[in-house]
Amino acid sequence: MTKKERQSAILSRLRQSPAIRIAELANSFGVSNETIRRDFDELGQSGLISRTYGGAVVTRPLGLEAEWSERYNRMSEEREQIAGQAVRQVQPGEVVMIDGGATTLHFARRLSAELKDLTVITNSYAIATAIANNPSMTVISCPGTYDRHEGCVVGPDTIAFLTRYYANRAVIGASGITREGPNEAHMGVAAVKRAMLERSQLRMLLLDHTKFDQSNMEVICPLTAIDQLVTDRPPTGELSAALNRARVELESASST
Repeated sequence: MTKKERQSAILSRLRQSPAIRIAELANSFGVSNETIRRDFDELGQSGLISRTYGGAVVTRPLGLEAEWSERYNRMSEEREQIAGQAVRQVQPGEVVMIDGGATTLHFARRLSAELKDLTVITNSYAIATAIANNPSMTVISCPGTYDRHEGCVVGPDTIAFLTRYYANRAVIGASGITREGPNEAHMGVAAVKRAMLERSQLRMLLLDHTKFDQSNMEVICPLTAIDQLVTDRPPTGELSAALNRARVELESASST
């Protein structure tokens, strides 16, 4: 296999599983870890990938993200770890706002299976269905314009509806996070997340480590508007320092 063929294959593997490690790629292609690091460096210089801790993710336009159903099937083990950690924070009797997304759907399914006597307000039909499987829970579904790509409703009707309620906590996901705050590829989705955060006493962000230091079109809120970050692996470097300065409580599944 030539270097060009190997780098093309690396891009293909990263599109399927951004969590794949350098050592796994090296073993798969029968080369050294240093060879894969050099491939990453060259692909990064070409703007095709962005490096992450121990790996990389494929670079994409700031306003573009895979459909939610495709994202749901990626990083499923990590998302389940995050969901399990987040569910332990919720108490029976709470009112919880949950925005549409892949990781939040994992969370909603665990919530429905493990807790009772909750009221859930959501803009996602998939999350509403998951919660409704538990007869002790009440589901309030937001109106709005259905976004097929994101699998949820958005728009002014959704925002206006959310302003009618207060919640004990908001649980949201995001396309990425930097020291400026969590960010989103889709403006309408970002607006709903922002509205949920504003109407809740405690604001929880669920995010896997591949989203660290990833920029997207719109910043949802500053880090100071988030109370808890629940993730599969703790962030490092500037992002870790920024979270500490903002006094964001970190809940990492890898440390439990």
